Amino acid sequence: MAESFNRTRLYQWHVDHGARMVPFAGWEMPVQYATGPIEEHRLTRRSAGMFDIDHMGQITITGLDAERFLNRLVTIDITKMKENEAAYALMCYENGGIVDDVFIYNLPDKWFVVVNADNLAKDYDWMYEYDDGMKVKVDDVSLGIYMLALQGPRAIELLQHLTPADVTNMPRFSALEAEVAGHKTLIGRTGYTGEDGVELFFSSNHVEEIWQRILDTGVETGIEVGPVGLAARDSLRFEPGFSLYGHEINENITPLEANLGWACDFDSDFIGKAALLEQKEKGLTKKLIAFELTDKGVPRQGYIITNEDGHEIGEVVTGLYAPTVDKYCGHAFVPPEFAKPGTPLNIIIRNKPKAAIVVKRPFYKPAYRS
Repeated sequence: MAESFNRTRLYQWHVDHGARMVPFAGWEMPVQYATGPIEEHRLTRRSAGMFDIDHMGQITITGLDAERFLNRLVTIDITKMKENEAAYALMCYENGGIVDDVFIYNLPDKWFVVVNADNLAKDYDWMYEYDDGMKVKVDDVSLGIYMLALQGPRAIELLQHLTPADVTNMPRFSALEAEVAGHKTLIGRTGYTGEDGVELFFSSNHVEEIWQRILDTGVETGIEVGPVGLAARDSLRFEPGFSLYGHEINENITPLEANLGWACDFDSDFIGKAALLEQKEKGLTKKLIAFELTDKGVPRQGYIITNEDGHEIGEVVTGLYAPTVDKYCGHAFVPPEFAKPGTPLNIIIRNKPKAAIVVKRPFYKPAYRS
């Protein structure tokens, strides 16, 4: 019997516009369109790309103890977050392994948490394990909310034509509720491409209209914008060094190993803190690195990494062609003694060692962050 997959409400639009659909996290999602992932990547870097990311999950947390409850679950101190502020955080198991990475929005009437598609059910169940009788309500609201991302150096300029809100002056990592194309929308000035832009949350009933209005407004204003699939989304998040669950992070990897210690507030009492402090004291046994190939070859997830003597020291967790820097490169976990930039490595590709070198992360730093 054939496996069934969920489909977003834009599924037919994607098919009608030449998208190649693939299974991803239980969904049929567009991996690329007719122009191809390299052009989609470059479009986002130079102007604006639009992403159907409704496979991702959204959870709301309300109640008298909502702040105290969520603060225990995540690695940042959310009590420091102002109203209508957004933040990146991790959720950890007691042993320090990562449950998921999330975006948190502090909204006037609730805490709004965006989680990865594959992890929605797991995250939801895990949250409930730690309510400890607190007065809190945890709701999976993913079904009724649609999520789009509009990213790129001209994304805000484009969105401003569609809303009466002053999105131009919205700070990064803030949120506001306003109308977009005439429909109530939560606008988060966040994203995961390395570019400026927004993530939009609104009623699923309006997605076809909002999606098309954004594209039409691009034509009307001369702002280049187009749909972007999963392949380009992966290279876009990779170049600025953003982690992807199932690659750079998972239940067997800690924030410290994944270079995400900056997302952990050790003055806050979060689940997994004790294990991470112990790991800090003892020292890491593996560390996330970036590398680029100096030989010809394409690195892929799972490929073995050896040192110059041919001894296995790790494996690739992300490997691809990075269009902005025009290099074949990747991320991998290796012992700390092999993590210094300039260290030579070999990537085993089709049973042959291909020379590579450890390089400084990230591969790409967008203009707005410099």
